[in-house]
Amino acid sequence: MLYQVIGENGHFRRDIRLAGQLQAAAGSIMANIAEGLTRRSDKEFVQFLFTAMASAAEVQSHLYIARDAGYISEEKFKAMYVQAGKSSKLISGLIKYLRSPKTRKTEQTRETE
Repeated sequence: MLYQVIGENGHFRRDIRLAGQLQAAAGSIMANIAEGLTRRSDKEFVQFLFTAMASAAEVQSHLYIARDAGYISEEKFKAMYVQAGKSSKLISGLIKYLRSPKTRKTEQTRETE
């Protein structure tokens, strides 16, 4: 949806800095999750998940700027803002799971095998 919204609005497309920052922050969410998955421990993975959550917050911040500049409608703003919030909540749930005592015990067992 993000790329479509940027592509539909010529003014938004010409604001290369804001459009680029928004696209980079959105892509960073996925990239940090993917990079965290390759790490050797849940602790390292969690660090990347926190960075992904920060990127989701950055997306939300840039959406406010885009809305206030008149680049996106209130309806599209809300839809994308809510989606970024849902992503953040899902990531937060994964962090809680990975930090739970049961999960940590399982990880310790894996490391000793």
